[in-house]
Amino acid sequence: MDHFEYRDGELFAEDLKLSEIAEKVGTPFYCYSTATLERHFKVFSGAFDGVQSLVCYAVKANSNLAVIKTLAKLGAGADVVSEGELRRALEAGIPAEKIVFSGVGKQPHEMAFALEAGIHQFNVESEPEVRVLSDVAARLGKIAYIAFRVNPDVDAKTHAKISTGKAENKFGVPWQDVSRIYREAAELPGIEIKGVDVHIGSQLTDLEPFGNAFDRVRELVMKLRLEGHDITRVDLGGGLGIPYDGNIPPGPESYATVALNSLGNLGCQLIFEPGRLIVGNAGLLVSKVIYVKQGAERKFVILDAAMNDLIRPAMYEGYHQIDTILEPDGGAELEAVDVVGPVCETGDTFARERDLPPVEPDDLVAFRSAGAYGAVMASTYNTRPLVPEVLVSGDQYAVIRERPSLEALLDLDKMPPWLEEK
Repeated sequence: MDHFEYRDGELFAEDLKLSEIAEKVGTPFYCYSTATLERHFKVFSGAFDGVQSLVCYAVKANSNLAVIKTLAKLGAGADVVSEGELRRALEAGIPAEKIVFSGVGKQPHEMAFALEAGIHQFNVESEPEVRVLSDVAARLGKIAYIAFRVNPDVDAKTHAKISTGKAENKFGVPWQDVSRIYREAAELPGIEIKGVDVHIGSQLTDLEPFGNAFDRVRELVMKLRLEGHDITRVDLGGGLGIPYDGNIPPGPESYATVALNSLGNLGCQLIFEPGRLIVGNAGLLVSKVIYVKQGAERKFVILDAAMNDLIRPAMYEGYHQIDTILEPDGGAELEAVDVVGPVCETGDTFARERDLPPVEPDDLVAFRSAGAYGAVMASTYNTRPLVPEVLVSGDQYAVIRERPSLEALLDLDKMPPWLEEK
């Protein structure tokens, strides 16, 4: 469920017309709904009421400070994968003791910053990483609380580029080496083992892979305890999918049943890292039609948004529902069109042969489910400025990231002395 709906023939964000925001802010822009963010977090966290749990929002999904602060006010923790994301979480008001640090390439300066901040735990992904973390912690006189991310070799049945739990993926330590790795890590100075971490992929729409992975984690926790490790935390990652194309994935309640059936009686703190599930359907990308072009074989709707603004279709073949801001008449005849952007790449295509109502130049359209991995993955390719982000709350809105000017974008480049004019 989200809070974007048609009223009186127009698409609204909560209690505001998107067309009015577009007139003031300009297109393209991202629009997020506070009510949707809050509802999604509450539904997920509420599925674990009465359980020792910590819900850590995956900052990589959408790292805008206003979005993070909205969730922080509800008690969210944060899952971060860089010092920059850690600083964002802290700046937005998430306590360090509610932050977990994931990622395969943590550097010593990032580890030091996290240790000084006093984060909840590091999700360690390799043997070289834990040795470096030990050196950094010992040098600072700190203790690094860790969980090894274990690769369970489970097929998440999702897109290859967002699958993370198979033996061929770069994430985590091999399942078969876990006993040795934990034993050796327990001897390192500055390291205190707290738990086990697993994350098998993103945009999962089937609970079976979760169940298979969680059962393996249960077996592993019991084995590690028998080997003398005091395992008190289990980090189950994120990955639960959202309905991009109208097919409804399992909800948080069903997911919670699977997790608790496997791990609910272990006496561990259960840590979760939802990202897309919280912010995906809480955001739209609003764009304007520039041209409608009839090609030799296809009709093209050319927008002012491009792949640099929303890269999921180009990168993942990701599907986004596209709606016109003006509600189409009930009897409007649909036509198959390619929806494309202005960037000089054939890959700058949002949809092929998509059935849409007829549109004209200056009409507005909205990409649904664009709150996750949209603005956060944007670039300035073709010297196109990053687009604004807007947060709506009821009948109020605020620009929470402004569109930089072209002058500001050019000023980022610096001319070397030998090319300065004399």
